[in-house]
Amino acid sequence: MSVDYIVASLPALQFDAPAPISWEKFIAAAPDADDIVASSGWNDLETQLRNAMAAARNGAKYMRRADGCSLYWKNRITACFTEKDVAKRQNLIDRVWWDAAGELTPPESPLGKGALATYAVRLKTAIHRSAASKEKGNAAFDRLTEDTKLTF
Repeated sequence: MSVDYIVASLPALQFDAPAPISWEKFIAAAPDADDIVASSGWNDLETQLRNAMAAARNGAKYMRRADGCSLYWKNRITACFTEKDVAKRQNLIDRVWWDAAGELTPPESPLGKGALATYAVRLKTAIHRSAASKEKGNAAFDRLTEDTKLTF
């Protein structure tokens, strides 16, 4: 099956919506997706994003070597860290990841391997976002702070 057909047959992704399919169903439809993502240049772009996050957290010693340097993405990540609300900050960071994935799709090939790589990265972001909820966060917080609560 051609990559163009696979990309065209996948359900649409939206940033603020739950993931429409599971990762397992995606890999069943596109078994070479992981290899395509690896060869698309995403690993380097993701390293640049992670380096920008490390720098924003004042962790420059944790930066990894990356081929290329995008001031645009570094500035977007740095801007995310001006947000004091942790949940809003994570939402902004997820949006940067989502937007950066779009760079993998060349305009001249909107249904090719780059589009499949974009879909894969965005699907992972959507799955990650779908797994998070206020209730789960509060439950994790309660579990982690259980020993510190005073009982009278």
